[in-house]
Amino acid sequence: MSMPPTTGPGVVVDFDYTTAFSRNIGWLTRAEQDKIRDSRIAIAGLGGVGGAHVLSLLRLGIGALNISDFDRFSIENFNRQAGATLTTVGLPKIDCIARMARDINPSVSLRCFERGITNDNLDDFLDGVDIYVDGIDFFAVDVRRKLFAACERKGIRALTAAPLGMGTAILYFKPGGMTFEEYFRFEGQSSFEQLARFVAGLSPAMLQRDYLVVPSAVNFPEQRGPSTVMACDLCAGVVGTEVLKLLLGRGKLRPAPWGMQFDAYRQQLSHTWRPFGNANPLQQLLLMLIRRKLKGN
Repeated sequence: MSMPPTTGPGVVVDFDYTTAFSRNIGWLTRAEQDKIRDSRIAIAGLGGVGGAHVLSLLRLGIGALNISDFDRFSIENFNRQAGATLTTVGLPKIDCIARMARDINPSVSLRCFERGITNDNLDDFLDGVDIYVDGIDFFAVDVRRKLFAACERKGIRALTAAPLGMGTAILYFKPGGMTFEEYFRFEGQSSFEQLARFVAGLSPAMLQRDYLVVPSAVNFPEQRGPSTVMACDLCAGVVGTEVLKLLLGRGKLRPAPWGMQFDAYRQQLSHTWRPFGNANPLQQLLLMLIRRKLKGN
């Protein structure tokens, strides 16, 4: 379908979806590209990882997105966040990412949740969604738990990819399989312990642990940690591939308690299997190490 002309510096372009995403054909059939176009993905959080997810999935040709974020861009975001520029400092992330999305695909169906995810809009955010992609802040454990619980309840496939060092670790939660809560085992734990369990569950292989050169940059009480754009972009590439596989029903994708981590700095790939999640004896040992490290011992 052709859209009204889009103007740029000295050029007028009639947008056509088929032409815009024609270079996908070969890795996708035309019928598969049509299926991608008719799919709706929900992405909560539009920072380093979430913003990259939006742009990657748009260029894959996803035709409908539910996106949420309540934050504004700041100069501290420049090292990794797709929408962070001098012209967007102080502006709502959701407005900037939505504008970028429509600049890539003017025909995209966007539903924007500018207050972030709340108890009041959670069900609406996931309405009609094929897959949920997690992009919220690392420290937002409570809302993340609610989102994954809602996905399980509604039968929605869910992915989370963590930017770790200069790599990514990904988990897939399949409806009817091991749940997010069964894997991470957050229930009844303190905020500190929940964050330690999140780190351990995301990264059983801990490939990133050996090249953190300023350990004090990780500070759970102040809710801050180091980041790289390489990790964010790798997250988006891996998640985009997994979304494609799930939507088209082709290619292997093992759900939790399986996980995968790739570290570009170490040039290493690790597949992990942790039956019982963080209750696994190997995870219990890892948690002991993580607790000591985070407490500076």
